[in-house]
Amino acid sequence: DGQSRCLLCGASFGPQGVTAVLCVQCRNVDFQKKPAEREETVSVEQRRQPVVSSSSHVPATRTIPPVNAPANNPTPQRPPPERTEEDNDYDSDDATTLGCLEFSLLYDQENHALHCCIIRAKGLKPMDSNGLADPYVKLHLLPGASKSNKLRTKTLKTTLNPVWNETLIYHGITDDEMSRKTLRLSVSDEDKFGHNEFIGETRVALKKLKFNEKKNFNVCLERVIPVKKAVGGQARGMALYEDDVNEGDDGEERGRILISLTYNSEQSRLMVGVVRCAHLAAMDSNGYSDPFVKVCLKPDMGKKAKNKTQIKKKTLNPEFNEEFSYEIKHGELAKKTLDISVWDYDMGKSNDFIGGCQLGIQAKGECLKHWYECLKNKDKKIERWHVLLNDNTAQFED
Repeated sequence: DGQSRCLLCGASFGPQGVTAVLCVQCRNVDFQKKPAEREETVSVEQRRQPVVSSSSHVPATRTIPPVNAPANNPTPQRPPPERTEEDNDYDSDDATTLGCLEFSLLYDQENHALHCCIIRAKGLKPMDSNGLADPYVKLHLLPGASKSNKLRTKTLKTTLNPVWNETLIYHGITDDEMSRKTLRLSVSDEDKFGHNEFIGETRVALKKLKFNEKKNFNVCLERVIPVKKAVGGQARGMALYEDDVNEGDDGEERGRILISLTYNSEQSRLMVGVVRCAHLAAMDSNGYSDPFVKVCLKPDMGKKAKNKTQIKKKTLNPEFNEEFSYEIKHGELAKKTLDISVWDYDMGKSNDFIGGCQLGIQAKGECLKHWYECLKNKDKKIERWHVLLNDNTAQFED
């Protein structure tokens, strides 16, 4: 209409050419206040002072929402107001709607066990059409691609504030692994008729834990945790995979086994105890295995050198607590090798090899150390966890 007007209230300044963009009342508005407070401020200012403008100025009687500025008269940009803790009324998937997870971690150094107590979650994001979710928590040790590294809680139905109070235990965790492993805790929504939906996750570097001291956590879930290597494009997400490959050069880890060795000097017998297995690979379609353990002392020991445990049905964490003995002179042990293999029992067909390890003078790492300590310490029972690998199936006979 040929008039210059205030960008906020629309009041006229007069003919074009006036450089001002806001009238006197609008210039006094505190934009960091909420709309109701701004409206009140404007009305107070109107009562206090007269309008100073050209003769054609029309006083504003109400606050009008901002309108777009004309193309030939751009609006100077105002810096955004700082956000306070109370001003969280925005909609975001980052931290406000995913929820929080409360849990505690304890590393039992003597028993090489990591206790993960999943306590509760609060304010989870609704995932179902009824505005609720069926949440569960899954744990995963990184790096490590094997399914045997994963543990999960039970599923709680129709709730956004689940309380589990459930303790999941990783057995056979060494001090070295505590210094380089990371625990990933992810919360998902279970869906019977489709894919389970991911809600959010958090990660804890285990080196932050003090041995034998319980540490409590209460953290906000995040959608994506960036990996330590900055990669993009087709290489995105490969950083942890590369760690898995580098760590698994000697074969894929298929679980762990706790073995005890004792040399009885009075009876001249080697006592081999199969205590338990942990986090075995699932070999059956139901997500479990039917494991048993075979122990063989070789060479030149004949049939009496072969022993096997009972079969434990539908489990990835079997407890055996069985012991086998071999009559042998102490001096001959240096020439022997103890083969330990874990199998999945299948009725009517050949059993599936899960993984194995060898103890003896020719072994490496923990297997060699365990054998050496047994030879050195007669009549002393020595227990150690060993990693089961599947890279040498040929040397283990079913």
